[in-house]
Amino acid sequence: MSQQGYVATPPYSQSQPGIGLSPPHYGHYGDPSRATSPPGMMKPVGNLGAAAPGVMVSPGPPPPGPHQLGQNGAHSSGHSPQRFPGPPPVNSVAPSYAQYQPSTQSSYPSPVSTSSVTHLGSQLDQLQINSYGSGMAPPSQGPPDPPSAASFQGPPRPPQSSILQPGSQVLPPPPTTLNGPGASPLSPPVHRQDGLPGPPPLNAQYQPPPLPGPALGAGYPPQQQANYGPQMAGAQLSYPGGFPGGAAQMAGLPPPPKKLDPDSIPSPIQVIENDRATRGGQVYATNTRGQVPPLVTTDCVIQDQGNASPRYIRCTTYCFPCTSDMAKQAQIPLAAVITPFAIIPSNETPLYLVNHGENGPVRCNRCKAYMCPFMQFIEGGRRYQCGFCNCVNDVPPFYFQHLDHIGRRLDHYEKPELSLGSYEFVATLDYCRKNKPPNPPAFIFMIDVSYSNIKNGLVKLICEELKTMLEKLPKEEQEETSAIRVGFITYNKVLHFFNVKSNLAQPQMMVVTDVGEVFVPLLDGFLVNYQESQSVIHNLLDQIPEMFADSNENETVFAPVIQAGMEALKAAECPGKLYIFHSSLPTAEAPGKLKNRDDKKLVNTDKEKILFQPQTSVYDSLAKDCVAHGCSVTVFLFPSQYVDVSSLGLVPQLTGGTLYKYNNFQIHLDSQQFLNDLRNDIGKKIGFDAIMRVRTSTGFRATDFFGGVFMNNTTDVEMAAIDCDKAVTVEFKHDDKLSEDSGALIQCAVLYTTIGGQRRLRIHNLALNCSSQLADLYKSCETDALINFFAKSAFKAVLHQPLKVIREILVNQTAHMLACYRKNCASPSATSQLILPDSMKILPVYMNCLLKNCVLLSRPEIATDERAYQRQLVMTMSVADSQLFFYPQLLPIHTLDVKSTALPAAVRCSESRLSEEGVFLLTNGLHVFLWLGVSSPPELIQGIFNVPSFAHVNTDMTLLPEVGNPHSHQLRMIMSIIQQKRPYSMKLTIVKQREQPEMVFRQFLVEDKGLYGGSSYVDFLCCVHKEISQLLN
Repeated sequence: MSQQGYVATPPYSQSQPGIGLSPPHYGHYGDPSRATSPPGMMKPVGNLGAAAPGVMVSPGPPPPGPHQLGQNGAHSSGHSPQRFPGPPPVNSVAPSYAQYQPSTQSSYPSPVSTSSVTHLGSQLDQLQINSYGSGMAPPSQGPPDPPSAASFQGPPRPPQSSILQPGSQVLPPPPTTLNGPGASPLSPPVHRQDGLPGPPPLNAQYQPPPLPGPALGAGYPPQQQANYGPQMAGAQLSYPGGFPGGAAQMAGLPPPPKKLDPDSIPSPIQVIENDRATRGGQVYATNTRGQVPPLVTTDCVIQDQGNASPRYIRCTTYCFPCTSDMAKQAQIPLAAVITPFAIIPSNETPLYLVNHGENGPVRCNRCKAYMCPFMQFIEGGRRYQCGFCNCVNDVPPFYFQHLDHIGRRLDHYEKPELSLGSYEFVATLDYCRKNKPPNPPAFIFMIDVSYSNIKNGLVKLICEELKTMLEKLPKEEQEETSAIRVGFITYNKVLHFFNVKSNLAQPQMMVVTDVGEVFVPLLDGFLVNYQESQSVIHNLLDQIPEMFADSNENETVFAPVIQAGMEALKAAECPGKLYIFHSSLPTAEAPGKLKNRDDKKLVNTDKEKILFQPQTSVYDSLAKDCVAHGCSVTVFLFPSQYVDVSSLGLVPQLTGGTLYKYNNFQIHLDSQQFLNDLRNDIGKKIGFDAIMRVRTSTGFRATDFFGGVFMNNTTDVEMAAIDCDKAVTVEFKHDDKLSEDSGALIQCAVLYTTIGGQRRLRIHNLALNCSSQLADLYKSCETDALINFFAKSAFKAVLHQPLKVIREILVNQTAHMLACYRKNCASPSATSQLILPDSMKILPVYMNCLLKNCVLLSRPEIATDERAYQRQLVMTMSVADSQLFFYPQLLPIHTLDVKSTALPAAVRCSESRLSEEGVFLLTNGLHVFLWLGVSSPPELIQGIFNVPSFAHVNTDMTLLPEVGNPHSHQLRMIMSIIQQKRPYSMKLTIVKQREQPEMVFRQFLVEDKGLYGGSSYVDFLCCVHKEISQLLN
């Protein structure tokens, strides 16, 4: 059962006893109460388990416990291990991991020493190329016939495999507190079978320690000599673990080094381009069960023919293993990333709305699944068998239709719910609160009028913008005007409610000073129709900046503001959204009062998780109340110092709202970014007061949900609102065997209220394959969805687990998934080769990017609020957004063809791809940088900036000038195309080569060594390879 793979040999061979990684912590991300076995003590587990270094593990049956992030070898008791185990006992940590002590040497030295390069160079001469086809035939010069398209994620590609011979026994040091696993001296080259360089990797994020020996030339910072003797207390670098032998062990290596070509390891850019070349611009029909869709980076037209579009649902694998034992063996997470309100491009069919009148949707009597293409009609159309639970139901008389000669209803193609993967039903009163039709939603604008916001002009900016924005409130397509009502509150340490009833000449203000027990002082006149009260509202918006112009009040409240908005919606019996514009830590006496707890001493300790938890339980219970009353909260934050995003951001996250953050906001630089975000947010496609239920066919079920969701029980995902950019990631587990014949069926149903006040059900259905062959599981994986899942499960675990443990688990599971493939699916070959499944060949680079993200890096240089903010953003990201966020897009602008509208081909995110003569645009969905090389062509600089030369470019600008020439026009068009697809407005930063701000830009060159730690892609690949070798041995 051989299968194509990606092969390379690292510059070391099998592990030696006593060296290398301490046994990995395996287990399931979960509550920290169940700790795993301490490091350094691990019982051998069954198939592919991690044994102590150098200990052989005889293959046995796979161990018990969930398949998620590795089995926990220490679970002899049989309870199911967690994915992120709790912290190990302190005493056992000492031998394996030294505490991080800041030392004079950079904590992330260059991993390369001359000797290691020499050593690799000698191996390059012995490069052999083997292909893994069915019969291990000798390689041909051209690419082999590609396997069928279905067998790969994306288009067929030639199998990649190249083998380097192992050389002397050189092992990298073990993982460390900061760096995670050590990496090998240099990554192995990987060549494609046809001799072309393979695709590049994605993000890299682990810094291995240096090897002893002189540093290499250009590109690597000089290193100081490190002492790699036996572990000594205190005398160690921050890389614990001895490095036996040292230089002596590497003596006798042949001289001149050959330079390793970074093009020889899998490239994300290559994978993305290959998929675009074969599937871009084509029609992708969803009529085949279990087919792998085009990548999120590929533009194509999706045609719903019975399964939901990948715009709505993407899976980590489109073929589930038949048994839980197989799932545990492979440890590939089984998950779906669902974006129920995703935007559909204008050239695709919008969802059909089905209205059965008072009868409502037809549902299975037993499992309550909604009528869909997976229901089988029998007995001449009088009954149907449910595809989810197999229950046989009577067809209601109003729904009866005869069957044709193949047992299909005659109206099959006339009913969306029988022939399409996604559609909507009009809900009956049974689906409404208190069995009465909902009222249309309301928007309440709540403005912080404390001293700093008045002085910097923010309040005036907001009031001016609202005048134009309220004209464009979202409305149902067929309606003339919006049904949304609006209300206004201002606050500092007290709250001011405004009566803007249409018959008033002037708005009236009512002040609520009792912020401990907030009440709404008026009902009539607070929430109004904008069209009717337009003149009063404009009057109010003109007055607010003047009204508080002389205020010196700097203290603010926050929780009472949310409470007030929620109480107003509750009194009006309607769902809605609060727009809160806030700028400081709420220190005034009130519920939810916060203190500054930004303690850098907690970073890199077991207490670091406290920084990500809310300071008080007030916000958690407030979020619960908001969800119960359909009140979504969106917050625009304008902090100039620490504001405790972990606390302030909790309510927006749990209520399906959004948090926007503008550090050190300056009107002249940042107002455009803020206003774009506000306009975009108000106009978004959104559903209110929503409940989502994910049903599955027998044999597996949804067990875990990640996203902006609130759960009162194990099945109902409650959301005060859900918009087009929010995704919920759902993990599935087996509770029985799955059959290859019937496959695995998923139905996601979202009950919600529209912007016009109609109650609807949105249904998305997806059928996946099932297989008892591991190779089928690996063929059908989607790396982008896997990284979305790993990021969310790790970021959720940050609240309970030490970061070091989380990082180790991510590396362990990566190695485990790849080792299982190597052992069970790839053709036999030397353990020293790295073989990656085609669908996962860029998993290591993406995983390294995740590990280098500031949330998982314990570094005091990174602002706590920024880490909390990014953690929250990622929790609700769709697959397309997380892909760009972790592996940014880097475009060479100097190669632009001004006559074409096509984007220039992206390059890999590495400093080695930049050139002094070049101009590059980098974007990750939050930021956009324009990097100018010191020798950029003057005509290009003039064309873009309308200044004579590089030296004249003003790096403070955040908007490009409109210069009437092709270069300027083309670049601005490219930036607007990139921006259109993204939920956040990206502020432009101009970066000149070799100037100070370039440091910020370099953090996004994710294939290189991290600015604050985290290794390069090459080193991480070696580290993973070493882990795989240990698992296989």
